[in-house]
Amino acid sequence: MKAVVFRGIGDIRLENVREPRLEEPTDAIVRITASAICGTDLHAIRGTLSGMENGTVLGHEGVGVVEETGKQVRNLKPGDRVVIPSTIGCGYCSYCRAGYYSQCDHANPNGPDQGSAFFGGPKSSGPFDGLQAEFARIPFANVGPVKLPEEVGDDDAILLSDIFPTAYFGAELAEICDGNSVAVFGCGPVGLFAIMSAQLRGAGRVFAVDTIASRLDKARELGAEVIDFNREDPVEAIREATGGIGVDRAIDAVGVDAVAPKKGPAARNAKDLRETFARERKKVAPKTRPKNGNWEPGDAPSMVLHWAVEALAKAGTFSVIGVYNEGVGLDIAGAMEKNLTLKMGNCNHRRYIPKLLELVRSGAVRPSEILSHRQPMDRVIEAYKAFDRREPGWIKVELEPELKAA
Repeated sequence: MKAVVFRGIGDIRLENVREPRLEEPTDAIVRITASAICGTDLHAIRGTLSGMENGTVLGHEGVGVVEETGKQVRNLKPGDRVVIPSTIGCGYCSYCRAGYYSQCDHANPNGPDQGSAFFGGPKSSGPFDGLQAEFARIPFANVGPVKLPEEVGDDDAILLSDIFPTAYFGAELAEICDGNSVAVFGCGPVGLFAIMSAQLRGAGRVFAVDTIASRLDKARELGAEVIDFNREDPVEAIREATGGIGVDRAIDAVGVDAVAPKKGPAARNAKDLRETFARERKKVAPKTRPKNGNWEPGDAPSMVLHWAVEALAKAGTFSVIGVYNEGVGLDIAGAMEKNLTLKMGNCNHRRYIPKLLELVRSGAVRPSEILSHRQPMDRVIEAYKAFDRREPGWIKVELEPELKAA
């Protein structure tokens, strides 16, 4: 079968690999009908997500049709359409039973202290081959995959696999409630869904911070008040718009590959942080392989962490759902002086998918309005490169596997 394979930092390939087989009685084999490219995949290729193993199939977003099940998978049968949660949970440990599927004690074969188990990730996460393939083995399939109703198509369903639940999780961590003012840093796919999620939770105003025009345009379409950090200092703009108080809640939807402003007042105000950013970048990405304008790590890993702490009102809440690596600092003193609440983590996808799926089924939300491109698998490398370069209009890419003839 064809799959997108990680071969090293700055090196991904579309290859023919062996089809997966059932390994445990709780496994299922799913024929993938849609997958997607995520910013976390880019972290791995840029070198800011360490520990990736050569030969790992990439991708942690998937929708498909069940082909085969293990004998302990009692809730699915061949032919069922399912959305696959990005993180993997056993369903029976104390964490899963409390809804913390991303902190499962049993899913990660490296042990309960090694963090979240998820598809297409580094060695510390399993590793598990990912979902940018024609077929995938789904561990704990008796718990993870959620059956899809006929009226929810792949274009909407693929966004329920990771980014919509992650964004909603971020809004929940931020403790957003009716009337709150919210700053969302980053208007990539997760940031756009964070805007939508903040509104679902009753936010009064949402400020969206980015610098890519097409992403800011989409954020404005969703009703956010947009701030281009290469034109304005986002902290100053937010304070001015809130009477000098700051926002009640902030969501970091960027993570370790943040970039510093290149011009305008924000660039001048961030000048003192350049040495800090340089040290952080060396720690988070000791090995990089930029090539022809691609796979370049962000040059300001903690930029958003600084902005958010400064932009929040006293006693505000800061939610971090962007991916970070070791070596990135947070202004703890500034957060403490303002009595901020800090909440962060990997999304417990299986906890949120049923609720969000019902919103989609009812027509209350249409996730596919965030989808910008659909690409066949034979164009996946070009799609990765365009998404990595943040080319205008490239917001979220759905991949359509080329399936072999029956």
